[in-house]
Amino acid sequence: MAREDPQTIPSELLLRAYRAGIFPMADSRVDPEIYWVEPKMRAILPLDRFRLSHSLARTLRRGRFRVSCNTAFDAVIDHCAAPRPDAQDSWISARIRESYRELHRLGAAHSIETWMTGPDGTDQLVGGLYGVGFARVFCGESMFSRASDASKVALAWLVAALRRGGGELLDCQFTTAHLASLGAIEIPQADYLILLAQACRPWRPGERTLYSGAGCSTGASSSPADTGAGSLLTLGFAALEADAAGSSSSPGNFIAQSLTQTS
Repeated sequence: MAREDPQTIPSELLLRAYRAGIFPMADSRVDPEIYWVEPKMRAILPLDRFRLSHSLARTLRRGRFRVSCNTAFDAVIDHCAAPRPDAQDSWISARIRESYRELHRLGAAHSIETWMTGPDGTDQLVGGLYGVGFARVFCGESMFSRASDASKVALAWLVAALRRGGGELLDCQFTTAHLASLGAIEIPQADYLILLAQACRPWRPGERTLYSGAGCSTGASSSPADTGAGSLLTLGFAALEADAAGSSSSPGNFIAQSLTQTS
């Protein structure tokens, strides 16, 4: 059993809440208290309906960004929690931030990062997102962008990686204009719970996910763990990188092609 800071939300409690369609928030960055949220309407992004605009496809093909998975989780959540230019206070308090860092340490919270080469020739983190993975579900928590399209590119890679790994449900919690422009829709919480239960069904003996390439195949002898969407994301991401490396396209162009073919 992992030892946890008494100020953090116990990881087991957090994961139980997500499996019940509930998630925590705080009123401000400095609020030590949290409250549990079960929206009447829930935003999801159907993985087969991601909206790849011409401008985003062009950005991907140009290769402006390098994209990674789980290499800078702490930095991503810190950027997401930072004050916004519009002065809107973040709901990501210190308690929430530390709770998700612990989830990440346990392999149940994940990040996608976008990088650009800075004036000094080093990669600089300019965008990304983080969320919680379990079964065939990924619950996106927050994203940030310090360069045009940086968070959109991270989301495109997330969708492609979940598709590649066999994910079924991408939860966005609340609808925003930004997410709606990328294909997110709003459904009643009752309908979300049905989709959630379906995506959390037990792994059947011999069930195969879409892991292939990069040595990422699973079968009867190696079923995904309980935090399976984390495995689906990380292995799906690794498989995408391997696919791109074996193709004649750049990674960004490969992602744009895969999303165009299946959207």
